Amino acid sequence: MKKEEKNNGISLFSQSDYLIDKDPIEEIFALNLGDFVAENLISEDLAKKIGASVKDKKAGLINQLKELISIYSMHNTLCVLSFENLEKQAIFTSIAESVKQMLEVEACHIYLEKDGNLEIQGTTSNAVEHYLIDENSAAGKAFLSRETVFADVIAVPMHCNINSLGVIIVENNSEKEINEKYIELVESIAVLFATSITLQKTIDETNRLIADEHSTVSDLQHIRAELTALIGDLCDYQQSFVQNLANAVDTKGGYKVAHSKNTANLARKICKQLGLNEKTTDLIYYAGLLQNIGKIALPEKIFTSTGKLSSDEIKKIQEHSNVGVHFLMNINFLSEVVPYITYQKEKYDGTGEPEGLKGQSIPFGSRIIAAADAYCAMTSDRPYRKAMPLEKALDIMKSEAGTKWDPVVVNALSEAVNK
Repeated sequence: MKKEEKNNGISLFSQSDYLIDKDPIEEIFALNLGDFVAENLISEDLAKKIGASVKDKKAGLINQLKELISIYSMHNTLCVLSFENLEKQAIFTSIAESVKQMLEVEACHIYLEKDGNLEIQGTTSNAVEHYLIDENSAAGKAFLSRETVFADVIAVPMHCNINSLGVIIVENNSEKEINEKYIELVESIAVLFATSITLQKTIDETNRLIADEHSTVSDLQHIRAELTALIGDLCDYQQSFVQNLANAVDTKGGYKVAHSKNTANLARKICKQLGLNEKTTDLIYYAGLLQNIGKIALPEKIFTSTGKLSSDEIKKIQEHSNVGVHFLMNINFLSEVVPYITYQKEKYDGTGEPEGLKGQSIPFGSRIIAAADAYCAMTSDRPYRKAMPLEKALDIMKSEAGTKWDPVVVNALSEAVNK
């Protein structure tokens, strides 16, 4: 996000006609609304609705709180890892299973703080029922320090800016050390999860205050400040999670360079070459960053093997984009990139997958990231081959324009890489 754009978003609501009163607290809230608009968290129309002036200050605050609650809820936040069941234990177990699968480790356990102890909430195997919150265990140390502890297990703290909630324990019984990128991914999951839980508790408290006829304007303003801060934090952590997930995908895929980021950057250059607007360019950039996201659920040996893959392994690789789409459908601010990911394997002549779309019927974003991904893949080293010379890769892309790739996109790619 460019600085001037953010400033425009802030100035839209600073000293705004939509404020309840012209007091400092309301001005701060207006600035938060400006940030929300600038970061594309909410629309300008919704921001105006949230800030709309009413005669009764308490009634106005209640209306604002109801609108803010409608933006984020337990379903929207905790479904970031594609949970199908919102029952408490199912959520914790789903996270533990997701982490175990992504990292290919022995087990994963999730503990939450309760009455001075860390109590087990979700696990992929047998685990210690609880830990005391002290320095005598990796779990206790991680909780108290808010830093990841490496011992006989890896303990990742679940915390947000307001408080600490628990710990994710990873058991790795193999001699192979877990890659740093995977640890960063678990850390981003832990912070995202903790912020989601805290936000939900704040939403519950907000609903209680709304229903309480004796709640004061001060009470409502205080909870509104907490709510807006948590929503802003959550969106930052969602984006951090996606970035770390893309980095982990590249690591698992065996890329010696940041393939996802390179693809995304090239896609952005193509968009600019084509004169696309900034919002569309940003969405396509994220699609390029995340288009291989499904690989995180596949065994690393598939990508590091130099031998012939089994039919089952080939099938898993072919289906990985579907896994990625499933992830993306549950990440709020990225939902618009789902079509670009879904149809990235379509071919311009209609012989691709999953639906055999042809030419202009393929989403433009899909056509751009498909070409960018292919060029970046050909010009990068892989475990089973060396990188192709840039000119040769470009010649191949041009020879396949009109069959695999959109000729307009290939022409823009050529111009972009030759600048």
